[in-house]
Amino acid sequence: MKTPSLIYGTAWKEDATADLVKAAISAGFNAVDTANQPRHYQEPLVGAALQSIFDGGIKREALFLQTKFTPVDGHDHRIPYDRTADLATQVKQSFANSLENLHTHYVDSYLLHGPYSTFGLGKPDWEVWKAIEHIYRSGHARMIGICNVSREQLEILTTKAEIRPMIVQNRCFANQGWDRTVREFCLTHDIIYQGFSLLTANRFVLQNSKVKTIAKQRGMTVAQVIFRFAAHIGILPLTGTTDEQHMKEDLKIFDYELTKEVVQEIETIAS
Repeated sequence: MKTPSLIYGTAWKEDATADLVKAAISAGFNAVDTANQPRHYQEPLVGAALQSIFDGGIKREALFLQTKFTPVDGHDHRIPYDRTADLATQVKQSFANSLENLHTHYVDSYLLHGPYSTFGLGKPDWEVWKAIEHIYRSGHARMIGICNVSREQLEILTTKAEIRPMIVQNRCFANQGWDRTVREFCLTHDIIYQGFSLLTANRFVLQNSKVKTIAKQRGMTVAQVIFRFAAHIGILPLTGTTDEQHMKEDLKIFDYELTKEVVQEIETIAS
């Protein structure tokens, strides 16, 4: 399917994961983000919800499914692959487990949850990326990308990889220009930029009097303003709300437009 305009994120949902995924899709979401990382995600419960949805008549092709390979350091004791195996095997095992969890034979997007290196990219990063490239070539992942990445790392990966990243997913902080340097690189290199924690990482913005006024003048919620703003500046927003009314409200953000002046005001609110 084509790239969605809004993604439902499933981190930190625990036992409520399946019910929330079903609620999100019922509300109108057609894209779900997860990871094979039991520490923060319950991927099998995402899959249980999907199986129920597929059984109900919705076709697999109607949904955009995205999951991730998480390096060992990102796990607790629950590691969904053999930690003693070489890195390529770890990726292969984790991906196969994800397909089984999600009741699908392919994913629309497969991401490296984060580089092994703090600065630059090291040998482990390249070994894992080559394994992800192999999955892409197999046709079992329609797009590939990376999360929690710096501008420097993204430049290196884009320049040197045989198959460059097609998606970046980063946490967005308003006081860092909403990840401006990475966003700008993505824009100029045709990379889809996904932003998460747009609300939870920027609570001070939600309380800002100017943002509240913008919302009131347009008949929007503050959350709708932030998500619509994000879309205006090239961010594909993730929302992980557990409130069904908020799910419906989030999906309505494209009913509204923000002026260039308003977008600029929000973009520079923390500068």
